[in-house]
Amino acid sequence: MGHGRVGKHRKHAGGRGNAGGQHHHRIWFDKFHPGYFGKVGMRVFHEYKYRKWAPATNVNKLWHLAGEEAYNNAKADPTKAVVVDVLNHGYSKVIGTGKIPKIPMIVRARQFSKRAEFKIRQAGGICQLRA
Repeated sequence: MGHGRVGKHRKHAGGRGNAGGQHHHRIWFDKFHPGYFGKVGMRVFHEYKYRKWAPATNVNKLWHLAGEEAYNNAKADPTKAVVVDVLNHGYSKVIGTGKIPKIPMIVRARQFSKRAEFKIRQAGGICQLRA
């Protein structure tokens, strides 16, 4: 049969797979797979994970951020501009998808796309950069 005379052939005496790699099979792992366990190198302390945080919103969503009441007040009195600070709503960039009504508004954000800036100015608004 090929399993010897004295010891009985039992299933998986040393454990299945890589079991015992840090215990009873350590010599085997160190001999045939050096460096399999443990850490190598140093952590990257100078890596900034969230340096490019820039969630964007579209031009057509600006009035939703301002609120329905602000929109109605702006339609009633067009001399007063509505101020929309997109950073307060969790966005940092305004991009130019969609249409915007011709009501003056002041939009504050960290970044504007060229198209968004053009559309806001066409509607009589102002783009203000905010840190």
